[in-house]
Amino acid sequence: MAEQTARQKRYEERRRAILEAARRRADDEGWSSVTTRHLAEAIGYSQPVLYGHFPGGKSEIMLAVALEGFVELTRQCRAAASDGGAGGRVESVANAYLDFARSHPAVYEAMFQQAIDAEFASDETPADLRAGFDVLAETIGDDDRGSATETFWAALHGIHLLERAGRMRPENRAARVAELNSRFSKR
Repeated sequence: MAEQTARQKRYEERRRAILEAARRRADDEGWSSVTTRHLAEAIGYSQPVLYGHFPGGKSEIMLAVALEGFVELTRQCRAAASDGGAGGRVESVANAYLDFARSHPAVYEAMFQQAIDAEFASDETPADLRAGFDVLAETIGDDDRGSATETFWAALHGIHLLERAGRMRPENRAARVAELNSRFSKR
């Protein structure tokens, strides 16, 4: 039994090393530079070892990174919603979302811009994705979890992409978030 636990621990450590190497490489050079060959070299194992952890190769690794990102984004947004802040829940959650996206560009890209094998808005939507959507719906009081939440999410996503591309003035971020608050706060 102890050997099984030690083996499982080594397996999880290698898996974690693969995901961390993928995130670092993607953050530094973009997802197009992430290859199984590079990852195998980065962690000091052969490609067959890497495929033993992720049989689907790069696409499965990217999915794992994205799912971890959804867990972290949800955690940060829930914490922000609990704190409430001076501007209210909507502003706190919007800032948490935008801060996460800016701080983790490769993870955010895997979550929302790369093709990953995860469906949104379907019965097969993974629980971690659904939880991320739910925190946005709860924040704005959209009990139906419908188009109002989708619009709030789209606004946050658009703000992030435009800020990242330098298309929006950084000094106006607080005003943009305040505008979201005025439009999406529960009345």
